[in-house]
Amino acid sequence: MNKHVKNFLQRGLAFGGFGPVILAIIYAILEKTVPDFTITGYEICLGIISTYILAFVQAGVTVFNQIEHWSLPKSLFFHFTSLFAAYSLCYVANSWIPFEPKVLLIFSLIFIAVYFAVWITVFICTKVLSKKLNKKL
Repeated sequence: MNKHVKNFLQRGLAFGGFGPVILAIIYAILEKTVPDFTITGYEICLGIISTYILAFVQAGVTVFNQIEHWSLPKSLFFHFTSLFAAYSLCYVANSWIPFEPKVLLIFSLIFIAVYFAVWITVFICTKVLSKKLNKKL
């Protein structure tokens, strides 16, 4: 088995369970704070499965940044596309956002802005840390 596929699966398995845990916490908060909050067994089951898959994918796709023979744009493209697809499908499947063009456009723009804000922040922090470590050498 390719080492990157193996890493993807290991990371996904290690962290996939966090999705349903976070979902359970959110549902518990909603139950305590929203009057007459109800959820069906089907919605709970769908939420558990979809958030497990979402967390699995989110943890696994970090392997794209570690494939040394890939350029940064290629790695970024596959990472972004995988996360965007996973989040979009999860949110639509759970009816957390409606499947309407205007809503999907707003979701997409927010996702893109947040993704690149986080990515740029991590990139800058890594560069600063690298410079500090290189100065110590």
